[in-house]
Amino acid sequence: MIENYFKIAWRGIIKNKSSSAINIGGLAVGMAVSILISLWILDEVTFDNYHSNHKQLAQIMSTSFDDKNEAWTGPSVALPLGDELRMKYAGDFKQVSMATRNSDHIVALADKKITGKGMWVEESFPSMLSMKMTSGNINALADPTSVLISATLAKNLFGDVDPLNKTARFDNQNDFKIAGVFEDLPRNTTFYSTEFLMPWKKYLATESWLKEAQTQWNNHSFQAYVQLNNEEDFHAVSEKIKSIPMQHKNATEGKEELLLYPMDQWHLYSEFENGIPSGGRIEFVRLFAVIGVFILLLACINFMNLSTARSEKRAKEVGIRKTVGSLKSQLIGQFLSESATVALIAFVISIGLVFLALPSFNQLADKSIQLPWTNALFWLVALIFTLFTGLIAGSYPALYLSNFEPVKVLKGTFKVGRFASLPRKVLVVIQFTFSVSLIIGTIIVFKQIQFAKNRPINYKNEGLITIRMLTPDLRGHYDAIRSDLLATGLVNNMAESNSATTAVSSNNIGFSWPGKDPNTVAGFGTIAVTTDFGNTIGWQIKEGRDFSREFATDSSAIVINESAVKQIGLENIIGQSIEYRGKNYAVIGVIKDMLMESPYTPVRPTVFFNDEASANRIMVSIKQGVPLQSALNKIQTVFEKFSPGEPFNYTFNDEEYAKKFSEEQRIGNLATSFTILAIFISCLGLFGLASFVAEQRIKEIGVRKVLGATVFNLWGLLSKDFLALILISCLIAIPISFYFLHDWLQKYEYRTEIPISVFIIAIVGSTFVTLLTVSFQTVKAAIANPIKSLRPQ
Repeated sequence: MIENYFKIAWRGIIKNKSSSAINIGGLAVGMAVSILISLWILDEVTFDNYHSNHKQLAQIMSTSFDDKNEAWTGPSVALPLGDELRMKYAGDFKQVSMATRNSDHIVALADKKITGKGMWVEESFPSMLSMKMTSGNINALADPTSVLISATLAKNLFGDVDPLNKTARFDNQNDFKIAGVFEDLPRNTTFYSTEFLMPWKKYLATESWLKEAQTQWNNHSFQAYVQLNNEEDFHAVSEKIKSIPMQHKNATEGKEELLLYPMDQWHLYSEFENGIPSGGRIEFVRLFAVIGVFILLLACINFMNLSTARSEKRAKEVGIRKTVGSLKSQLIGQFLSESATVALIAFVISIGLVFLALPSFNQLADKSIQLPWTNALFWLVALIFTLFTGLIAGSYPALYLSNFEPVKVLKGTFKVGRFASLPRKVLVVIQFTFSVSLIIGTIIVFKQIQFAKNRPINYKNEGLITIRMLTPDLRGHYDAIRSDLLATGLVNNMAESNSATTAVSSNNIGFSWPGKDPNTVAGFGTIAVTTDFGNTIGWQIKEGRDFSREFATDSSAIVINESAVKQIGLENIIGQSIEYRGKNYAVIGVIKDMLMESPYTPVRPTVFFNDEASANRIMVSIKQGVPLQSALNKIQTVFEKFSPGEPFNYTFNDEEYAKKFSEEQRIGNLATSFTILAIFISCLGLFGLASFVAEQRIKEIGVRKVLGATVFNLWGLLSKDFLALILISCLIAIPISFYFLHDWLQKYEYRTEIPISVFIIAIVGSTFVTLLTVSFQTVKAAIANPIKSLRPQ
């Protein structure tokens, strides 16, 4: 019997080619989108699952509170914390590792020099992350002369030669023995870009300032990672260690608390509120999950609509089958088998579409997702997914068609009724409500991005490049390098800093000024710059003056931004003395707030110190209008003169700033793609319905033409019903969209408004697309020869 069902289903598909093509095409596109979104979600929710210990791993986060009890949470902690956790909380932690941030370093082998990302870590770090070693010893970092490198770096440095026990030079400063090679970390891991791990013991011995840092609880220049004992609870242990900083600090130095941040939350819950992970990419995961379900539902609605619309043509078939003894359950089984057949064909096509779309999708989503061809679980889930889709798509038509009364059908008195089309209209409204909501949402996402892009940054980043000082060779030659660069005639100016123009390097407390409430704890961003920094980047002086070589006292002077003035609260700030870490600094200038961090948040109060010794970056301003490549070649020559062992690597400041919009831009692009596909699927169903309506009313059209109706009259007659449905969809979509988008925008301190023009554009756009979709069939029916349509069939 089942075999017979599928034979009949196949014949029906062949017989009704146009409607079958619409059904299969719509389902295939809907299923392809759902599969892509499912693969994307799977990649997101399994982030960092590569590490077998991921459920026990965590990073220690530090939350600082200001006098208004507003919290700032970040990964920077004090160096003594590692020993404190090992000595006093050994029962809670299986392993503890201090580490630095993942940053650029230079790796050299003979004349070959490569810039790669690496970390200084304690010896337990590789085993905590369960790094998969292709050769060597995972615990090799216990030896301060050893290093672990990735398989790709090993290939780039040594080719096909075994790298074990070979020596490479790092940062033109340290020679390390290659003691192990680890498998490249996959893209969906936090440490994906890590190419080598260097020994912590050597780091402590190399950097002189670290000796003091080992007893400083206010120096937050480090990161801490822990592995809990299997039976321990994150929340309970987090409560235990929460107050550690305050056991070693005075209350006047500011309130600070620690938090265990589980690895399973790193990727999806990266935003903090009052020291607690509160959101992040998980919002996009939920959003795309909803979009995936609805897009598949749109395709299922097409199937329902076209199947029930053609019910009259199958009425006699149902009547005869019931007369010869078919049970209702058998009829339902037949119709469901037809929808299952369509779904299976659509699934095969959808897999092909996914395979073709994955390269572009990965580029758009910044992923490296692959179809799991050899994963049996994937195919089992796919089969269940396909059958479920077929069941959803065919359920309503099956129940609807199996309820026909055979007596009325065979007598010819069967009529579908005046309200028979109502469910189809409701489904069309649902389709376009979702599509219009997506259109509105996509417009607002890009409007928010543009709003942030238009925010003044108050410095010049065009033609500005930044070079990291990765070796000691460039240090101590500031004036000589600057002189040689200016001599090229292609450079405006040069300066040094310990922070990029797209970030604030550190946040500190401990500032004091006349009239300050001793119970007030105020945090400021702190950036070390050289005298020429302001002229190089073009910051805008609002009051006072810039740093100058003419004033020897500027080594004890500071420049602050407008936000810092507001936080300090003093009138006539120029000339005031600000105390920091036991030293008095005179405020010589106030600059307009520079947009250095997120373009969606307020500018942080920031203090700029004239301090060449702390600089680790060089900013070079290239003259406008000069050939860029020529300028870069000349600049490279200068840098190679002072640091021949360091590759000339630079970043364009405007490109780095543009990356601040990349996440929202990527989500907007994905949403745009899904919106276009949702509209396509909806229009595909609308096209099929328009074709059916035109066919159903062919005689009416013929009579009206004979009586003098114009093509325009007939086009309006056939289009108005569809147009009314779309307008109803818009009226429903607008308040729903406004509610959710208004709520989404609240998470941004600087946000766009939701103007009425957005809704007008959505209404006009959806109306135009609807008319374009149905016009082909309606005009085709309107210009047909009425003699053919009125001729007895």
